[in-house]
Amino acid sequence: MKEQRAPGRLYIVATPIGNLDDITLRALAVLAEADLIAAEDTRHTRLLLRRHGIDRPLVALHEHNEEQQAPRLIERIGKGATIALVSDAGTPLLSDPGYRLVRLAAASGIEVAAVPGPSAVTAALSVSGLPTDRFVFEGFLPARQVARLKRLSGLRTESRTMVFFESSHRVKACLADLGDVFGQGRPAAVCRELTKQFETVLRGTLSDLLERVEGDPNQRKGEFVLVVAGAEASKGDVLDAALALASDLGDEVGASQAARIAAKLHGVSRRALYQALVRGRKDDTP
Repeated sequence: MKEQRAPGRLYIVATPIGNLDDITLRALAVLAEADLIAAEDTRHTRLLLRRHGIDRPLVALHEHNEEQQAPRLIERIGKGATIALVSDAGTPLLSDPGYRLVRLAAASGIEVAAVPGPSAVTAALSVSGLPTDRFVFEGFLPARQVARLKRLSGLRTESRTMVFFESSHRVKACLADLGDVFGQGRPAAVCRELTKQFETVLRGTLSDLLERVEGDPNQRKGEFVLVVAGAEASKGDVLDAALALASDLGDEVGASQAARIAAKLHGVSRRALYQALVRGRKDDTP
Protein backbone atom coordinates (compact mmCIF):
# COMPACT_ATOMS: atom_id res chain seq x y z
CA MET A 1 0.00 0.00 0.00
CA LYS A 2 1.33 3.40 -0.95
CA GLU A 3 2.14 5.55 2.07
CA GLN A 4 -0.17 8.55 2.31
CA ARG A 5 1.93 11.51 3.38
CA ALA A 6 1.35 15.18 3.89
CA PRO A 7 3.82 17.61 2.28
CA GLY A 8 6.55 18.99 4.45
CA ARG A 9 6.74 16.15 6.97
CA LEU A 10 9.58 14.64 8.99
CA TYR A 11 9.52 10.86 9.39
CA ILE A 12 11.46 9.10 12.15
CA VAL A 13 12.14 5.68 10.63
CA ALA A 14 13.33 2.64 12.58
CA THR A 15 15.75 0.39 10.68
CA PRO A 16 17.17 -3.09 11.39
CA ILE A 17 19.58 -3.58 14.30
CA GLY A 18 21.31 -6.41 12.47
CA ASN A 19 19.27 -8.59 10.14
CA LEU A 20 18.47 -6.41 7.12
CA ASP A 21 15.14 -8.20 6.61
CA ASP A 22 13.87 -6.79 9.92
CA ILE A 23 12.27 -3.73 8.38
CA THR A 24 8.59 -2.91 8.05
CA LEU A 25 6.73 -2.51 4.77
CA ARG A 26 5.77 1.00 5.84
CA ALA A 27 9.41 1.91 6.51
CA LEU A 28 10.38 0.73 3.03
CA ALA A 29 7.56 2.77 1.49
CA VAL A 30 8.52 5.93 3.37
CA LEU A 31 12.20 5.58 2.48
CA ALA A 32 11.38 4.92 -1.17
CA GLU A 33 9.20 8.04 -1.43
CA ALA A 34 11.19 10.48 0.72
CA ASP A 35 12.67 13.51 -1.00
CA LEU A 36 15.73 13.15 1.21
CA ILE A 37 17.01 10.66 3.77
CA ALA A 38 19.01 12.08 6.70
CA ALA A 39 21.34 9.32 7.91
CA GLU A 40 23.80 9.01 10.76
CA ASP A 41 26.24 7.31 8.37
CA THR A 42 25.32 7.56 4.69
CA ARG A 43 27.60 4.64 3.78
CA HIS A 44 25.84 2.35 6.23
CA THR A 45 22.36 3.46 5.14
CA ARG A 46 23.25 3.11 1.46
CA LEU A 47 23.88 -0.62 2.03
CA LEU A 48 20.39 -1.01 3.55
CA LEU A 49 18.76 0.90 0.70
CA ARG A 50 20.63 -1.11 -1.90
CA ARG A 51 19.54 -4.36 -0.20
CA HIS A 52 15.91 -3.32 -0.72
CA GLY A 53 16.29 -1.70 -4.13
CA ILE A 54 15.83 1.90 -2.97
CA ASP A 55 17.73 4.81 -4.50
CA ARG A 56 17.10 8.17 -2.78
CA PRO A 57 19.29 11.20 -2.02
CA LEU A 58 21.16 10.99 1.27
CA VAL A 59 22.56 13.61 3.63
CA ALA A 60 24.65 13.02 6.76
CA LEU A 61 23.19 13.99 10.12
CA HIS A 62 25.32 12.95 13.08
CA GLU A 63 26.35 14.24 16.50
CA HIS A 64 29.11 16.43 15.05
CA ASN A 65 27.00 18.31 12.50
CA GLU A 66 23.40 18.13 13.76
CA GLU A 67 23.38 21.63 15.22
CA GLN A 68 24.34 23.11 11.84
CA GLN A 69 22.45 20.64 9.66
CA ALA A 70 19.09 20.69 11.46
CA PRO A 71 18.07 24.26 10.44
CA ARG A 72 18.89 23.49 6.81
CA LEU A 73 16.70 20.40 6.85
CA ILE A 74 13.88 22.29 8.56
CA GLU A 75 14.09 24.92 5.82
CA ARG A 76 13.71 22.22 3.17
CA ILE A 77 10.75 20.67 4.95
CA GLY A 78 9.19 24.11 5.21
CA LYS A 79 9.35 24.33 1.43
CA GLY A 80 7.42 21.06 1.09
CA ALA A 81 10.11 18.38 1.20
CA THR A 82 9.54 15.08 2.95
CA ILE A 83 12.59 13.95 4.93
CA ALA A 84 13.15 10.59 6.57
CA LEU A 85 15.54 10.40 9.53
CA VAL A 86 17.37 7.11 10.14
CA SER A 87 20.21 6.06 12.42
CA ASP A 88 22.76 3.34 11.82
CA ALA A 89 20.51 0.78 13.48
CA GLY A 90 17.24 0.62 15.36
CA THR A 91 15.01 3.51 16.38
CA PRO A 92 16.54 6.99 15.91
CA LEU A 93 17.21 9.22 18.93
CA LEU A 94 17.81 6.27 21.31
CA SER A 95 21.49 6.97 22.03
CA ASP A 96 21.61 8.35 18.47
CA PRO A 97 21.40 11.83 16.89
CA GLY A 98 18.13 13.48 15.97
CA TYR A 99 16.90 15.22 19.11
CA ARG A 100 17.77 18.73 17.89
CA LEU A 101 16.13 18.10 14.53
CA VAL A 102 12.88 16.80 16.06
CA ARG A 103 12.76 19.60 18.63
CA LEU A 104 13.28 22.22 15.93
CA ALA A 105 10.65 20.61 13.70
CA ALA A 106 8.10 20.61 16.51
CA ALA A 107 8.88 24.23 17.36
CA SER A 108 8.43 25.14 13.69
CA GLY A 109 4.99 23.53 13.50
CA ILE A 110 6.19 20.72 11.25
CA GLU A 111 4.47 17.37 11.57
CA VAL A 112 6.77 14.65 12.92
CA ALA A 113 5.63 11.06 12.28
CA ALA A 114 7.06 7.90 13.80
CA VAL A 115 7.58 4.83 11.64
CA PRO A 116 8.17 2.29 14.44
CA GLY A 117 10.17 -0.87 14.16
CA PRO A 118 13.33 -2.52 15.53
CA SER A 119 14.93 -1.39 18.78
CA ALA A 120 17.82 -3.07 20.58
CA VAL A 121 16.26 -1.97 23.88
CA THR A 122 12.98 -3.82 23.46
CA ALA A 123 14.63 -6.76 21.68
CA ALA A 124 16.97 -7.33 24.63
CA LEU A 125 14.19 -6.95 27.18
CA SER A 126 12.04 -9.49 25.33
CA VAL A 127 14.67 -12.25 25.55
CA SER A 128 16.30 -11.36 28.88
CA GLY A 129 14.03 -13.40 31.09
CA LEU A 130 13.77 -10.44 33.47
CA PRO A 131 10.69 -8.37 34.43
CA THR A 132 9.61 -6.06 31.63
CA ASP A 133 6.52 -4.39 33.08
CA ARG A 134 8.68 -1.48 34.28
CA PHE A 135 12.14 -0.65 33.01
CA VAL A 136 14.59 2.22 32.64
CA PHE A 137 16.96 2.78 29.71
CA GLU A 138 20.35 4.20 30.75
CA GLY A 139 22.11 4.15 27.37
CA PHE A 140 25.90 3.96 27.45
CA LEU A 141 27.57 4.21 30.84
CA PRO A 142 30.59 6.55 31.16
CA ALA A 143 33.82 5.20 29.69
CA ARG A 144 35.94 6.11 32.72
CA GLN A 145 35.55 3.81 35.70
CA VAL A 146 35.24 6.53 38.34
CA ALA A 147 32.37 8.20 36.46
CA ARG A 148 30.82 4.81 35.70
CA LEU A 149 30.86 3.76 39.36
CA LYS A 150 29.32 7.09 40.35
CA ARG A 151 26.49 6.63 37.84
CA LEU A 152 25.87 3.06 38.99
CA SER A 153 25.87 4.10 42.65
CA GLY A 154 22.97 6.41 41.85
CA LEU A 155 21.08 3.40 40.50
CA ARG A 156 21.80 1.10 43.44
CA THR A 157 18.21 1.22 44.74
CA GLU A 158 16.51 1.42 41.30
CA SER A 159 13.67 -1.14 41.42
CA ARG A 160 12.95 -1.19 37.69
CA THR A 161 14.79 -3.46 35.26
CA MET A 162 17.74 -1.52 33.82
CA VAL A 163 18.96 -1.57 30.22
CA PHE A 164 22.46 -0.47 29.21
CA PHE A 165 24.34 -0.32 25.92
CA GLU A 166 27.99 -1.30 26.06
CA SER A 167 30.96 -1.65 23.71
CA SER A 168 33.02 -4.79 23.21
CA HIS A 169 36.19 -3.37 24.79
CA ARG A 170 34.39 -2.31 27.98
CA VAL A 171 31.85 -5.07 28.54
CA LYS A 172 34.07 -7.04 30.93
CA ALA A 173 34.93 -4.00 33.05
CA CYS A 174 31.29 -2.92 33.04
CA LEU A 175 30.08 -6.30 34.30
CA ALA A 176 32.69 -6.19 37.06
CA ASP A 177 31.53 -2.73 38.15
CA LEU A 178 27.87 -3.75 38.00
CA GLY A 179 28.61 -6.66 40.31
CA ASP A 180 30.59 -4.52 42.73
CA VAL A 181 27.83 -1.91 43.00
CA PHE A 182 24.65 -4.00 42.69
CA GLY A 183 25.91 -7.21 44.25
CA GLN A 184 27.36 -10.27 42.53
CA GLY A 185 24.09 -12.19 42.87
CA ARG A 186 21.94 -9.68 40.95
CA PRO A 187 20.20 -11.41 37.98
CA ALA A 188 21.11 -10.04 34.56
CA ALA A 189 21.42 -10.87 30.87
CA VAL A 190 24.15 -10.15 28.33
CA CYS A 191 22.61 -9.79 24.88
CA ARG A 192 25.27 -9.81 22.14
CA GLU A 193 24.91 -9.18 18.40
CA LEU A 194 21.10 -9.26 18.52
CA THR A 195 19.49 -10.51 15.27
CA LYS A 196 22.93 -11.09 13.71
CA GLN A 197 24.65 -14.33 12.73
CA PHE A 198 26.53 -14.77 16.01
CA GLU A 199 23.77 -13.64 18.37
CA THR A 200 24.04 -14.94 21.92
CA VAL A 201 22.05 -14.27 25.08
CA LEU A 202 23.65 -15.18 28.40
CA ARG A 203 21.49 -15.20 31.53
CA GLY A 204 22.53 -15.57 35.15
CA THR A 205 23.92 -13.58 38.05
CA LEU A 206 26.37 -10.77 37.42
CA SER A 207 29.12 -12.96 38.89
CA ASP A 208 28.26 -15.86 36.57
CA LEU A 209 28.07 -13.60 33.53
CA LEU A 210 31.44 -11.97 34.22
CA GLU A 211 33.04 -15.41 34.53
CA ARG A 212 31.54 -16.57 31.23
CA VAL A 213 32.55 -13.41 29.39
CA GLU A 214 36.08 -13.59 30.81
CA GLY A 215 36.38 -17.24 29.81
CA ASP A 216 35.23 -16.89 26.19
CA PRO A 217 36.90 -14.29 23.91
CA ASN A 218 33.95 -14.55 21.51
CA GLN A 219 31.72 -13.12 24.23
CA ARG A 220 33.76 -9.93 24.14
CA LYS A 221 33.13 -9.27 20.44
CA GLY A 222 30.30 -7.33 18.81
CA GLU A 223 27.61 -5.01 20.15
CA PHE A 224 26.11 -5.51 23.60
CA VAL A 225 22.92 -4.74 25.47
CA LEU A 226 23.06 -5.47 29.20
CA VAL A 227 19.79 -6.03 31.05
CA VAL A 228 19.98 -5.97 34.85
CA ALA A 229 17.23 -6.76 37.34
CA GLY A 230 16.13 -3.96 39.62
CA ALA A 231 16.77 -3.90 43.36
CA GLU A 232 14.34 -5.84 45.50
CA ALA A 233 12.50 -3.77 48.06
CA SER A 234 12.93 -4.77 51.69
CA LYS A 235 9.93 -6.07 53.64
CA GLY A 236 9.82 -2.80 55.54
CA ASP A 237 9.72 -0.80 52.31
CA VAL A 238 6.90 -2.96 50.94
CA LEU A 239 4.84 -2.60 54.12
CA ASP A 240 5.37 1.16 54.12
CA ALA A 241 4.20 1.38 50.51
CA ALA A 242 1.16 -0.77 51.26
CA LEU A 243 0.31 1.32 54.32
CA ALA A 244 0.56 4.54 52.31
CA LEU A 245 -1.83 3.16 49.71
CA ALA A 246 -4.27 1.90 52.33
CA SER A 247 -4.23 5.31 54.02
CA ASP A 248 -5.08 7.02 50.74
CA LEU A 249 -7.90 4.57 50.06
CA GLY A 250 -9.27 4.56 53.60
CA ASP A 251 -11.46 7.65 53.34
CA GLU A 252 -13.11 6.30 50.19
CA VAL A 253 -13.69 2.61 50.95
CA GLY A 254 -13.10 2.24 54.68
CA ALA A 255 -10.13 0.83 56.60
CA SER A 256 -10.98 -2.86 56.14
CA GLN A 257 -11.51 -2.68 52.37
CA ALA A 258 -8.49 -0.40 51.95
CA ALA A 259 -6.29 -2.87 53.83
CA ARG A 260 -7.59 -5.76 51.73
CA ILE A 261 -6.87 -3.99 48.43
CA ALA A 262 -3.42 -2.71 49.43
CA ALA A 263 -2.40 -6.04 50.92
CA LYS A 264 -3.33 -7.88 47.74
CA LEU A 265 -1.45 -5.43 45.51
CA HIS A 266 1.72 -5.44 47.64
CA GLY A 267 1.68 -9.06 48.80
CA VAL A 268 1.61 -8.37 52.54
CA SER A 269 -0.57 -9.58 55.39
CA ARG A 270 -4.04 -7.99 55.33
CA ARG A 271 -4.39 -8.37 59.09
CA ALA A 272 -1.02 -6.76 59.84
CA LEU A 273 -1.76 -3.96 57.42
CA TYR A 274 -5.22 -3.35 58.89
CA GLN A 275 -3.83 -3.22 62.40
CA ALA A 276 -1.10 -0.77 61.37
CA LEU A 277 -3.68 1.37 59.57
CA VAL A 278 -6.02 1.51 62.57
CA ARG A 279 -3.14 2.13 64.95
CA GLY A 280 -1.93 4.99 62.77
CA ARG A 281 -5.39 6.58 62.76
CA LYS A 282 -5.57 6.39 66.56
CA ASP A 283 -2.17 8.02 66.86
CA ASP A 284 -3.39 10.88 64.63
CA THR A 285 -6.48 11.46 66.77
CA PRO A 286 -6.10 14.65 68.87
